[in-house]
Amino acid sequence: MSEGGRPAVLFLSADKYLLDPCERHNVEPIVVMGNAMHDFGLMPVPDGVRVVRVDDVVNPESVLAAVHRAGLAERPFAAVLTSDERAVVTAGVLAGHLGSRAIDPETGLLFRDKSLQKARIAAANLPTARTTVIDNIFDVSAFDELPYPRAVLKPIAGLATLNTSMITSLEALRAKSKQFRRGWVAERTFVLEEYIEGDEWVADGIVFDGEVVFFALGTYATPCLTAVDNGLPLRLRRFDPQHESWAYERGEPTVSAAIAALGLRDGAFHMELFHDPATGTLTFGECAARRGGALIHEEMQAKFNLHMGEATLLSALGRRPALDIKVRPGAVGGAYLLGRPGTLIHCPSPSEMLALPGVEYVRIEFAFGSQLGDEVGSTNDRVGQVLVAAESELALERRLAEVTKWFDKRLIVAPYGVPMREQRAWQRTTWPEADFRDPLWR
Repeated sequence: MSEGGRPAVLFLSADKYLLDPCERHNVEPIVVMGNAMHDFGLMPVPDGVRVVRVDDVVNPESVLAAVHRAGLAERPFAAVLTSDERAVVTAGVLAGHLGSRAIDPETGLLFRDKSLQKARIAAANLPTARTTVIDNIFDVSAFDELPYPRAVLKPIAGLATLNTSMITSLEALRAKSKQFRRGWVAERTFVLEEYIEGDEWVADGIVFDGEVVFFALGTYATPCLTAVDNGLPLRLRRFDPQHESWAYERGEPTVSAAIAALGLRDGAFHMELFHDPATGTLTFGECAARRGGALIHEEMQAKFNLHMGEATLLSALGRRPALDIKVRPGAVGGAYLLGRPGTLIHCPSPSEMLALPGVEYVRIEFAFGSQLGDEVGSTNDRVGQVLVAAESELALERRLAEVTKWFDKRLIVAPYGVPMREQRAWQRTTWPEADFRDPLWR
């Protein structure tokens, strides 16, 4: 406890939705912030909240040293909590040392290592992809054939579909190996997963004392890997538990059994599943022991009146969340606002977009002057995100398409790495009313 009897919670990385309910529940937050999040500068930390800077929020040594330097080593923490996928195990390791509540490291590993996770799921007799571990992606000489007709290659503890690709031949695997070796990718241990056909679903929910106290299903308009490979904006909508009850009837047994098999006791989860429309079979994809990215929190709050940050915080403290679920009629979903290669000069503001029909939330994630990459390399590559509500699923898809098209038409991105002549030509086309030619003295 901190002074005055308030429990203190050590947060690894800032999460506005975890910090938001702290004052309401008399919790003292202390935020450990790494350099990447600090430098990006998007995530707000409320005034008065103590921030401890570290070089690497994922490294227990780095965090523990910073806690000591800040004079907090003797402070009792009620919990160590994170929404950072990479810091889940770190939180467990630190909590064990500090005597705090958290996901234990071994359970955390099951939510990080995709091969360990799928082995545990398969042992529980739940359908999931077969996997083959590649200890060093720089050397695939041990393979004389693919273990599966089609496979997905990904880092064993990756996230956001980064460095993930479809592999359909031994030659393609060798080509990827050479590509990663030339680029000296940081992750070397990869996994080949059997490719699973079907629609990609998500399940987001809250666990308390081992019980799934609430979850909601959703579906991607296009599977994540397909969206990344084709440079498409990711779109996700929530299933309505009333007129789409069939989805929940299919999903509940798999979601509950998977969480039980993986041993999550408290907190949030984000699960991905593959649904075969022909047979109704649900195949487990993967699961994270934290709130999902994108606009997961906003979707859950808009559709179900669930504040995931508050429920996660209370569960982590050992308090059963008092949920007030209210299912909103109609459809709710979000979409990515993609950029184009070059330098971001201008895009519509959130207030401009909120004036559009159906738009309820907008987040612009890059400042003007940012360099946008040549291609979509992961599900984190975007300029911003938008949340839309509509009266039906078809209306939602139409509105999301209209809004993303509206944004793209007003997006101004200057070419980068081209001759000045081409930049001048772009400038003339973009601002035809302005004359920047080199004039004669008259």
